[in-house]
Formats: sequence, structure tokens, C-alpha cells
Amino acid sequence: MTLGRLVLAWLAVAAWITVASLVEKAAHTATPIDTSLLKWRLVEALVLTLLAALWFASLGSGGWWLVFLLFGVLAIGPRWLGTLAQPRTLVWLCADLARYVVAGALLAWILR
Repeated sequence: MTLGRLVLAWLAVAAWITVASLVEKAAHTATPIDTSLLKWRLVEALVLTLLAALWFASLGSGGWWLVFLLFGVLAIGPRWLGTLAQPRTLVWLCADLARYVVAGALLAWILR
């Protein structure tokens, strides 16, 4: 796996996660998104890219969707744990998990 492919994968996932975050923020409130959240999303995309590179280069390519679903659960679990009883919150939980699975699909497409 070349550095160019890793950078391309990171840029694609960073763009996806940033757009998904902007849409989620716009749906919740009309306030502008702060730059610290965008910086964190870039770091999040980098970590996902590096984990995907490890997964696809050494462990295999099957079951990638489950791996990224579990990454999503680990990342958002503590934030949502206390509010699962509310139906609206459950919709946002599914949207957050979908953000990770779609990022995994992008990485599977680019890095395999």
C-alpha cells in the first residue's frame, strides 16, 4: 500500500466525515460549526484510515462493514448511552453509525 493511496483515502474519508458533520450540525441547530470540531474530524478520519490500512493489508478484506460498525459503536457509545430511550436520539445514533460504515466503504473501495 503506497503513501499516495493512504493520503487519497484519508482525504476522501475526511471529506465525507466533514460533510456528514456539517449536515448533522445543520439539522440540530442553526449555529455555525466550530473549527475545533472540524480539526477533530480530520484526526478521526486519519485514525480510521490507518486502522483500515492495517485491516486490509494484514487481516483481510471480509467483514469490513462489521469492523467499521464496531468502531462507530466504540466512538459514539458513551455519548449516546444515557439517551437511547428517546426515538429522535435513536435516529441520530443510526446516522452516526452510518457515518462510520460509509467511511469504511470508502476505505474498502480505495485501499483494497
